[in-house]
Amino acid sequence: MIDRKTAPESQAIDNINLIRPEHKALANGCNVFCFNSGDQELVRIEWIFNNLRFNPEKPLLNTAVNTMLNDGTSKLSAAEIADKIDFYGAFLSVDYGFEQSVVTLHSLTKHLKHTLPVIKDILTDSIFPQKELKTYIRNQQQKLQVSLQKNDVVARRTFNKALYGNTIYGLTPVVEDYQNVQRNDMLAHFKQMYQPSNCTLIIAGKIEQQTLDLLTDTFESGWANLSTHADTSQPEIKHAAERFYFVEKPEALQSAIRMGLPFINRTHPDFPAVQVLNTVLGGYFGSRLMNNIREDKGYTYGIGSGISSLKQGGALFIATEVGADVCKAATVEIEKEIALLKTNIIPGDELSLVRNYMLGSLLGSLENVFSHADKFKNLYFSGLDYEYYDRYTEVIKTVTAEELLELANRYLNFDEFYKVIVGKY
Repeated sequence: MIDRKTAPESQAIDNINLIRPEHKALANGCNVFCFNSGDQELVRIEWIFNNLRFNPEKPLLNTAVNTMLNDGTSKLSAAEIADKIDFYGAFLSVDYGFEQSVVTLHSLTKHLKHTLPVIKDILTDSIFPQKELKTYIRNQQQKLQVSLQKNDVVARRTFNKALYGNTIYGLTPVVEDYQNVQRNDMLAHFKQMYQPSNCTLIIAGKIEQQTLDLLTDTFESGWANLSTHADTSQPEIKHAAERFYFVEKPEALQSAIRMGLPFINRTHPDFPAVQVLNTVLGGYFGSRLMNNIREDKGYTYGIGSGISSLKQGGALFIATEVGADVCKAATVEIEKEIALLKTNIIPGDELSLVRNYMLGSLLGSLENVFSHADKFKNLYFSGLDYEYYDRYTEVIKTVTAEELLELANRYLNFDEFYKVIVGKY
């Protein structure tokens, strides 16, 4: 019997083994990566498309096209698409990101012969019905109007606009922008973007040869490229000159704070080490920002920092909502915590705790084959290989407090931070 009075022995994490995919290129240029694992007859298939070049005059095309992909084809209405997928116990979702748009299908393998043709119909023959477009525009305008009443949303939009300017990363639509979304523009955008040569297909789960054959037969024939390639380049990011933004809301009970600066991304050699530094600052519940501003001062329910990695760079950011009467005091404490990282060595017990947390989080995030596929996506779309995770874990285990002190002085210049306050200050 298990002795529940005695805690199990803790063990150090030596290495983390990741499942690596098999690769196949279809004749039409679509790259297929397969993660074969598990004993349940279930697969997740993702069709991932790089977003087209951002057009400031038509800023919502990428989001509108991807969101409305399953709203109807020339053969199937939105309701019929939903019924066909639901009938076979499958799940279909469409997701938009800054750099890629994704169509995801979860399905039992035995039903793929019925569900895959529906996906192909969507990817080759979406028509964006005018009636559905009107509904989409109305719903999005209403959602935006509600969101703009939230201080944290306004702070995030203002911060992104300052850091990323007039690019897809700095997209801050207003209600009127939705009125300019036109069906003809969406159809042209769809045909240009949703080409097989611009698609990465990732399948994870229990994959048998007949599944691969079915996938190949369905998406190799009858899905052709246009004569022109999809232009997925993006405009150069131009950071704003102004560093401080205050959006006053006299009746606010809480103020939203968002601050940070342009940062290195996953391809930079320092990235794993600054992830350790960020975790100490605000990357987990026991972080310094949480201990100070939540636990000690009681200014907020939660505060955190993070690093976003993008193709054209990245950002380090700190975000919280605090009582309106303590907003200025909270910003002073944030600056103090950054200054401490630049002047004092991180104690050994704190650094050890952070190492264990980060390695445990990485290991815990690999609970199934889908998680392994997600880790691969981070590498593939950043142009990295699996050596990255080997180096990442090694850096977490070996980076010294002296090296972190040097990195804090190199990267954390509070005077260069973009600072956004929404509410009272």
